Amino acid sequence: MTKVRQLIEGKGRTLYSVEPEDPVLEAIRQMADHHVGALLVLKGTELQGIISERDYARKVILHGRSSAETPVWQIMSSPVITVSPDQTVQDCMKLMTDRRVRHLPVVDGSQVIGIVSIGDLVKAVIEEQQQTIEQLESYIHH
Repeated sequence: MTKVRQLIEGKGRTLYSVEPEDPVLEAIRQMADHHVGALLVLKGTELQGIISERDYARKVILHGRSSAETPVWQIMSSPVITVSPDQTVQDCMKLMTDRRVRHLPVVDGSQVIGIVSIGDLVKAVIEEQQQTIEQLESYIHH
């Protein structure tokens, strides 16, 4: 079974984040610039929350708030559901399904070392299944 650590190593450890006092507009700009659906909310190196496109749609747009005037801390999801690098892809998929989230920060001790998305997990499951199929086909043909 694939572990979160393997996913993080495979996709790189670039972390995109905003600070709690930053305007929501800045968070949306960063998401667009980096082609991601969520950002970590960090105060220094401490994880404060996570902000996603879903948070923006539900807590800014639907309430008629100003993206430029609303600080991230007012709409971020907190406390954050996190995973460790030693958890499996299956553990993460279950957690995402049960908690209805699409992004999980990866925390090792007190340090954020990455983030995994539902897309990362689906890709890993497909790759695992493809390897199993190839092994079975190889076994059958020999």
